[in-house]
Amino acid sequence: LAAQQINADRPEGQLNLGLLYTRKGEVKKAEEHYRQALKLQPSFAPAYVNLADLYRAQERDKDGEKVLREAVNAVPEDGSVAHALGLLLVREKKVDEALTWLKRAAERAPENPRYAYVYGVALNSTGQTNKAIDVLAGAHKRHPYDRELLYALATMSRDAGQIAAARGYAEKLTALAPDEPSARNLYEQLKR
Repeated sequence: LAAQQINADRPEGQLNLGLLYTRKGEVKKAEEHYRQALKLQPSFAPAYVNLADLYRAQERDKDGEKVLREAVNAVPEDGSVAHALGLLLVREKKVDEALTWLKRAAERAPENPRYAYVYGVALNSTGQTNKAIDVLAGAHKRHPYDRELLYALATMSRDAGQIAAARGYAEKLTALAPDEPSARNLYEQLKR
């Protein structure tokens, strides 16, 4: 706490204080520090995302949505904001709009394989399996060692009847994680 208070004049210091109070369960103090971070730097995306997450934990998604919509205006190109808003909209069952924001997150932050993974899973869950596979395959080219991407590609390809492709992804996955039972089982299933 003392170390972070030294940096309290910076948005990063306020964010860290917010995270500290969040972990301690001191919600009001956490909220104050996230808000102070935004006063110091209105374009500081992590403060928006963490404040919205604090609201999510309190089942205050309406407040979180308001914060994230402010963030979209303040930092329109930030992938983490688009991702957080997409997830919130999924929870609110606003699937079409959620897909739009999840896609933006994946496009705005291609260096983060998690965003492409979540977007691909969301597409697949809405019956857009081929599009999901395309998104995940593109992310896999950028992140060839990401196990989540490989597992999703293997299972979605299998479910789409693309057994050879599924087997190839499962083989890569088992090479990366030879001791992981789910990867080994998937690969053995696809070999048969």
